Amino acid sequence: MLKPKLFTTLKNYTSKQFLADLSAGTIVGIVALPLAIAFGIASGVTPEKGLITAIIAGFIISLLGGSRVQIGGPTGAFIVIVYGIVQQYGVNGLIIATIMAGVILVIMGFARFGSVIKFIPHPVVVGFTSGIALLIFSTQIKDFFGLAIENVPSEFFEKWIEYSFNFSTINYYSFGTAALALFIILIFPRITHKIPGSIVALLVTTAIVQIFHFPVETIGSKFGELPSALPSPVFPEIDFAIIKNLIGPATTIAILAAIESLLSAVVADGMIGGRHRSNMELVAQGVANIITPLFGGIPATGAIARTATNIKNGGRTPVAGIVHALVLLLITLFFGQYAKLIPMATLAAVLIIVAYNMSEWRSFIEIFKSPKSDIIVLLTTFGLTVVFDLTIAIQVGMVLAVFLFMRSMAMVTNVGIITRELKDDDEEAVDSNAITNKKVPDEVEVFEINGPFFFGAVSKFRDAMRFIESPPKVLIIRMRNVPAIDGTGIHALEEVYHESIKKGTQLVLSGVHTQPLIALDQSGFLKVIGEQNVLGNIDDSLDRAREILGLEKLGRPEDFEPSVKREKNK
Repeated sequence: MLKPKLFTTLKNYTSKQFLADLSAGTIVGIVALPLAIAFGIASGVTPEKGLITAIIAGFIISLLGGSRVQIGGPTGAFIVIVYGIVQQYGVNGLIIATIMAGVILVIMGFARFGSVIKFIPHPVVVGFTSGIALLIFSTQIKDFFGLAIENVPSEFFEKWIEYSFNFSTINYYSFGTAALALFIILIFPRITHKIPGSIVALLVTTAIVQIFHFPVETIGSKFGELPSALPSPVFPEIDFAIIKNLIGPATTIAILAAIESLLSAVVADGMIGGRHRSNMELVAQGVANIITPLFGGIPATGAIARTATNIKNGGRTPVAGIVHALVLLLITLFFGQYAKLIPMATLAAVLIIVAYNMSEWRSFIEIFKSPKSDIIVLLTTFGLTVVFDLTIAIQVGMVLAVFLFMRSMAMVTNVGIITRELKDDDEEAVDSNAITNKKVPDEVEVFEINGPFFFGAVSKFRDAMRFIESPPKVLIIRMRNVPAIDGTGIHALEEVYHESIKKGTQLVLSGVHTQPLIALDQSGFLKVIGEQNVLGNIDDSLDRAREILGLEKLGRPEDFEPSVKREKNK
């Protein structure tokens, strides 16, 4: 449905919700301030361009978006690609590439590609995201230690070689400032979550540097005075030769924007129990990336951390995102002149925290427990991102994942919901083990997955799960026709398991074959769910369901919680 969520949420809007959105939007606006400035600088442009992006793109994404709570703006995912475009084609080239990416996003939205984005494999996303995080971290070493390097090489290994040669030029005032900022950002959440640690770090370190006149590089000393008003729109100089060269980078920006925004929307859905409109979200991201660069902005997308902050502080409608943009605008108009006092070392500390949060190191390690094909895709995408180019990394990672998937797939994947009320005459006639021939107890649901459970099947599986109107006491996932599973499939099962626990539902797996069983064991999921809940056939699974229901009726819920004790399947 191509209808902004704002129009839907305003139908039953209340003054109580407005106050909650106002509070959440104000807090997110304050949180976004140092991030917008830092992302602008790290991307190779001036700091006000990051603020412009957060204001204009943030407003448009909330106004037109398909998510209730999405907060848009500049993100760390774009730093590497934007920096490369600026270095090669200049700011004018960046404007053209961003507008091109916006057009691609709008086309993707109208072409209903929102659901297709879900098919991008988990190892590919983790690979390039972790690679970007490492590259962001490596770009901040100069400012964190205050190294006297005039021009830092853009290549990863050359950059670290240059650091090693010039480490003797360390500025201990810069290092002390950055270390203090890092300490405050890490420790302050233990004191309170109401005030962002990055804002406290920014205020404290800026005050110390100014009061004691430390010889530390600041935004003002590096970039000069910052404007305290939004610029007028300026159209770029069109050069068709540059447009041809920018097709690849623009496509990368569009793919990154789509992935980041829809991942953020999915995370938000899980936190508020809602469901976003993926195609409308892509259109909103596209419009934002067409308009924002005309005012000097950089690429924008949904920001997971700021969206989560919005939700945790009570934001439940796009009004909160609009407020966040207006708060940033007011800060820019009335306090923008003071931004020049912020130490570059402080912003380096902020970006190092961003890089750590982006790294997904837990997911990176978990994939090493997955099948070898997932590990190959992960390391290839990660290595290409770090050593070569993000555009190449995404293209090669996707192609490699598709070929590995095609090699493993033996049939078309199909996911369906099977209950006592669902009759399948064809299956009943030829299959003695069809669920229609079994007695399924009340409060038990059975789902069957047919085909290799790889990344292409995950979205279908999640969609099928939504058809359950009320949570059952036992959910049996039948996998007798699943010859193989990958890391994304395991990740999906983990999500279903955790969601089931929240709803008081016991998950049971039925008919698991050798490859999926080994993969589940290696990932640790078998131990989490309890081997007594992984059965060899549907009859044993239904017996297990009856056992769980019987124990519950006896008032012993602890007996049917997942156990790590080893039991033999009947």
